[in-house]
Amino acid sequence: MPPKKKKGDDQEEADPLFLGRFGTSLKIGIVGVPNVGKSTFFNVLCKQSIPAENFPFCTIDPNESRVAVPDERFTWLCDHFKPPSKVPAYLNVVDIAGLVRGASEGQGLGNAFLSHISGCDGIFSMMRVFEDPDVTHVDGDVDPIRDTETIFEELRLKDIEYLEKQIEKVHKVVARMGDKDKAAKLEYETMIKCRDLLKEGKDARKCKWANKEIEALNKHLLLTSKPVIYLINMSIKDYIKKKNKWLIKIKQYLDEADPGAIMIPFSGALEQRLLDEPEEAKQFLEENKTQSNLDKIIVTGFKALGLQYFFTVGTDEVRAWTIPRKTKAPQAAGKIHTDMERGFVKAEVYKYTDIKELGNETAVKNAGRYKMEGKNYEVQDGDIINIKFNVTTEKKK
Repeated sequence: MPPKKKKGDDQEEADPLFLGRFGTSLKIGIVGVPNVGKSTFFNVLCKQSIPAENFPFCTIDPNESRVAVPDERFTWLCDHFKPPSKVPAYLNVVDIAGLVRGASEGQGLGNAFLSHISGCDGIFSMMRVFEDPDVTHVDGDVDPIRDTETIFEELRLKDIEYLEKQIEKVHKVVARMGDKDKAAKLEYETMIKCRDLLKEGKDARKCKWANKEIEALNKHLLLTSKPVIYLINMSIKDYIKKKNKWLIKIKQYLDEADPGAIMIPFSGALEQRLLDEPEEAKQFLEENKTQSNLDKIIVTGFKALGLQYFFTVGTDEVRAWTIPRKTKAPQAAGKIHTDMERGFVKAEVYKYTDIKELGNETAVKNAGRYKMEGKNYEVQDGDIINIKFNVTTEKKK
């Protein structure tokens, strides 16, 4: 007979913790070797104009901006309620300068750039597959797989260097306290396990961890623990035709190196053209039977950070409130105002699909789809919520 599971084992397996920073002010960094299209992508993503010149380290200080998360639900709610104030959810994006081989040892301003990645919570890994003689490649020729291996090898080396120092520090505590400090012992053992896996060429995010190990690792926020989305930067011609010699090779590589990874083809040159020529954009897309992939990239990046949002609606304002996944109703209410969390009574909840189908809140209530939820309710992405709360002033002693 198989051994009996201890109480809580099923919960441990069913509800794995999120490996990474827990919060709402999270950032995703655009990472890659020099001259693969990072700054061009950042420009069109945020509709800004920063240098995107043809030489390595054109970007030195990280450029940061935020971009609205596209959502047809938000657009429909704004059209329906017609409020003067419309506040969408935002994705914070950072344009990080190009990494080169040896960055973990300081090559090409490497240490500064790695610290910029450390300040982010997710990675857009930019893979160049376009050929352009006017845009030089730091290694002489286009090879997105080599470039990607360079990037993540440097991240692993930096994590190993960091863990070696931390292991030495925590070892002193464990040696002094022994089993009396169980938290330190767990952290010590988890860091050794992670370091050894990194030395085998395995990124922290690709390994299987128990929840208690994730809690230990989340104190350190390793570079290789961050979620990664692979962006395949193609020429306009190849993107329209949906053909490039590297696409199949990259898919095969990721299937083996990072199973389940998200890979999104796009064309930075096309996105720049659509931004520069807005009047001709619609006609160009229709004639070539293609479309922009920016919306998909933004939404995917937002979700990769473990984020979602709920709506508050009315004739004065429609707003999307960003929260981590699995947030309970009182904590979601606290995003609006701390008093709402402190005096939380209940959450009145309904779905966008309900109001779109039935036309207004009264009809939603009459149809029995207006739900009353308590303190243990886990807010779902896209919930429309009205918080009921009651805060009483404490009597002075």
